Order: sequence, then C-alpha cells, then structure tokens
Amino acid sequence: MSATTKVMLSCGEPSGDLYAGALTEQIRCLDQTAEIFGLGGDRFAAAGGRLLAEYGGLTVNGLAEVLPALPRHWVIYRRLVAAARAERPDVFVAIDYAGFNFRLARAVAALGIPVVYYVGPQVWAWRRRRLKTMGEFVTRALVIFPFEEAIYRQAGLPVTFVGHPLLDLAATDTGRDAYRYQQGLDPEAPTVALLPGSRQSELRMILPGLVEAAEHIAQELPSVQFLIARAPNLSDTLFEPLASLERVTARSPCVVEAQTDDVLAASDVVLTASGTATIQAAIHERPMVVVYRLSPLTYWLGRRFVRIDAFSMVNLVAGHKIVPEFLQKDFTPAAVAVAALELLTDDAHARQTREDLRAVREKLGEPGGSRRAAEAVLEVATGRRS
Repeated sequence: MSATTKVMLSCGEPSGDLYAGALTEQIRCLDQTAEIFGLGGDRFAAAGGRLLAEYGGLTVNGLAEVLPALPRHWVIYRRLVAAARAERPDVFVAIDYAGFNFRLARAVAALGIPVVYYVGPQVWAWRRRRLKTMGEFVTRALVIFPFEEAIYRQAGLPVTFVGHPLLDLAATDTGRDAYRYQQGLDPEAPTVALLPGSRQSELRMILPGLVEAAEHIAQELPSVQFLIARAPNLSDTLFEPLASLERVTARSPCVVEAQTDDVLAASDVVLTASGTATIQAAIHERPMVVVYRLSPLTYWLGRRFVRIDAFSMVNLVAGHKIVPEFLQKDFTPAAVAVAALELLTDDAHARQTREDLRAVREKLGEPGGSRRAAEAVLEVATGRRS
C-alpha cells in the first residue's frame, strides 16, 4: 500500500465541481500529501485536483435529453474505471450526479475500493428504491440536508449529515451598493437577478420565459434594473433572448459570469431556475420566484415517480411553501411577473419572506460542511489502509 493517500473523485456539473473544489482544498489541508484525481472541472483543478476528464458536455437535464450525451458518458466512464483499476485509490468519492455516478461507483466498488457518496440523490423526492441500490456499493453516505440523515439511516446506509457546503462557499467580498456601482447600475434602483440555470437544456427551456417576465416587470416598474448570473462554459447564443429586454429597460441588463453570489447579494428579488441556486439565494436571504420547465416527455416520465408537492429545495427544507414556484404550464411570464412585483412593492411580504429564508438557512447546519466531509473521506480511506 502506498504511503500517499489516493482519493478518486467524480462530479458532473457546476455545483458538483464547486463542492469538489472545496472538498479537495479541505482534504489537502488535512493531508498535504494526498493525491486527488478524477472527473471534474475548473474548481476541482484550481484546488489541486488532477483532471482525468472534464465534465463539460456531460451535463444535461431530463430523461429524454440524456440520449445525445451517452457516447461521451461511455467514453469517460471507461476511462475512469481503467484509472481506478490502474491507480488503486484508497477511496472513491461520488458527488451527486447519480445518473452517471451510480454506474461508475458500482464498478469501482467491484474493484474493492470503498465508495463515499457525497451529496446523495434526492431519494425523498423520487426513485426511493435508489437507497437499496446504494446499499450495494456505498461505504458511507454524506448528506447535506438535515432531513436526509434519517431517511438514509432507516434504509440501513451508514450516513453522516455534514451540513451544506454553500454555507461556506456562498460569500461575497463586495457590498451590495458597491457591486451595483461596479456593474454600472444605480445603487438605489430596484434590482432583479435572473438565474436561468447552468445547463444548456435549462437555458433553452427557461431563459426566454424569464426574459418575458422581466419585460412585464419593467413595464410596471420602469426604474427596475436586471442582473443576470451566467454559468461558465455556456454559448453566447443561449443568451440571445436578452436582446429584447434591452429594448424595454432604462439600463441594459448586466450579464456577469461566475459571480452568482455577488449577483444575489446585490439583488432585491431573484427569478431563478430550481436547483442549487435556490439554496444560494436562501443563504443570502433574497426573496425569490422559482421556475422550472422540462421537455414534455421528460416531465411526463418523471411525474409518474415524484412524490412531493413542492419542487424547489428552499420550500422542501422549510417544510412548507415560503417562495412562489411555477412548473411547466404554470410557468408563464405573467404569473412570474406578478409574484416578483409583489415582492418588490410589498415591504411586509418581502420582510416575511426574508425571515422565512433565514430560518431555512439555520436548518442547513453549521458552517464547515466541506471540512467535515473531508474528514469523513479520509477516515474511510484510512480504514482501508489500516
């Protein structure tokens, strides 16, 4: 057995890469000689991870949309299994991305390598049978939402609630007014942030509707200004719908890349695709309107398995609906605009929403989630080496 701790890791989308980068940084703080490698992106590499493959081109959304990406999935899957066989890591860490990581983790476990699953699949929402599948190859699950621990434990899976990594990562050094000024915006004008998602399929489905909603808002509130958070590695053509918004606003919408937390901190209200961004907005205590749209086929297939009434993470953590959400046919520009205008013009409503979001933030655990996850990963690795 090598004296160097080897950690293999796999993440397949921007949020997973963000968590992978933080986890890698904490592992290296705890064990400066650790060698960490696998599937990731810029954040993982910047933290010192060795990229065996980049996740770009893998990330799609929905059951129907995955088909065109399957050839690349297969190539990377085989490359990673071969690397696990050749390099014999002390532990394999799968971060979210269940569609790809389940298959990969099972293959790696078959080589006798312990598997830590970090940011588990949303089994409380749909496909609960995945817990049984995870029991076949997962050595330890690390969950980031407080209600998940009991669900995993009841299924007989070794599980640890580590807290949400965004409590440490969702930070900004720039103040609200300073950031608005920096981006050429009026520090005093009502400001709406648009977060249309991080996947190409999401933007195609969601951004045009958000732009139309923003146009409705501008018609009712002419002084409003817009900040758009752009995820990295996306084509400019996906943002072409913003051109129509420029024609109806006093100030051109400001598009910034890889600065989501600054955008959130500088906003008064957020229009966001459902996903990790809702938790980021909650941490910043920003009132939001949550939307989502899938292809009709994907929605029809998925709806047969979903067992929850709310679909946004912030409402699920709260235990009741504290922010408005619009899915599929309910996602109309007019409905989104009405909900956003209520938050922009009704101070009491906005204040109550911020209080509810503060309670959600408190439920996410204490800061230090990435550190606790790193300790758990190294504990599993050390157990194998001893």
